[in-house]
Amino acid sequence: MDITEKVDLIERPPTEEVVTHDELIELFKTNSSPKHYIGLEISGFLHLGSLISTGFKINDFVKAGVKCTIFLADWHTLINDKLGGDWEMISRVSKYYKDAFNLVCPEANIVLGSDLYKEKSEYWSELVKFTKHVSLARTMRTLTIMGRSENEEKIDLAKLLYPPMQAVDIHFLDVDIAHAGMDQRKIHMLVREVFPKMKWKVPVAVHHKLLPGLSKPATTNDSQILGKMSKSDPNSGIFIHNSDDEIRTKIKKAWCEEANIQNNPLLEISKHVIFHEFSEFKVERPEKFGGNMSYTEYSKLESDFAEKKLHPTDLKQTVGEYIVKIISPIREKLNLSEELFEAIKKSY
Repeated sequence: MDITEKVDLIERPPTEEVVTHDELIELFKTNSSPKHYIGLEISGFLHLGSLISTGFKINDFVKAGVKCTIFLADWHTLINDKLGGDWEMISRVSKYYKDAFNLVCPEANIVLGSDLYKEKSEYWSELVKFTKHVSLARTMRTLTIMGRSENEEKIDLAKLLYPPMQAVDIHFLDVDIAHAGMDQRKIHMLVREVFPKMKWKVPVAVHHKLLPGLSKPATTNDSQILGKMSKSDPNSGIFIHNSDDEIRTKIKKAWCEEANIQNNPLLEISKHVIFHEFSEFKVERPEKFGGNMSYTEYSKLESDFAEKKLHPTDLKQTVGEYIVKIISPIREKLNLSEELFEAIKKSY
């Protein structure tokens, strides 16, 4: 595989941004197997966005010859009060995350945050040195990476450690490519600003589009904002442990206005998940409604929907069936005890 093919794999949807494209090309010119990392909080049930879309993107890196690491950030999870800040619970759910990503991304290496910190005794001294280069105001501005507002009045001191720890994780994993959803962009920009001052290797940053929730977008100042698929809203997302019928029902109820291609969650899922894995998108419908249709390119699907050649009902039914094909075999192999399932459920 030549460099152009590798870059194309990394930049294909759901990738939204590479900082920078030229740096990525140069990286592959000097290193055929660069090191990648993506960090994840252990924050509850995995869903179509957090496991499937993210996992498919990780597999693009693997196909491009990149050595991938999935970093399960257990300490960050505790700092951010996820799973009730219960360390035993975090450890148990970490095992569930590891099992899930081993199924979706079998060639990726999985590293637990607490293990990294035990192995790298110098981590904490380097963390202190890193914080000397970051102001309190800058740290507050990066709190959005953990779903917090920089204007929060009551925030414990530990949460201010979260952004610099995430940055120093990247250094200690010896990362060439830092990968995350677009919601983590601020920390990568901080890394690119501070690492040169510390004479640390500066990674290329790759950000993928966050898979949207299924609900109608919120309207702000006459514009629509499509929220990301969230663990905290069971109606907005497709979870790995939803049954086939639950998946179909959720898709059927999803917001999908006829001919509206703006902020349409089902079109986004089609583009970033279904077309990522399937070469053909087959719509089955009665002859009286136009008969079966087949798409090999997302752009044609989108244009037909915009021109009312494809009805929302047909799109929903088709998306539902493809998502069942993707999730069902993973759900059947992923062991999650009823006890742990109920414990996670209560943590929301």
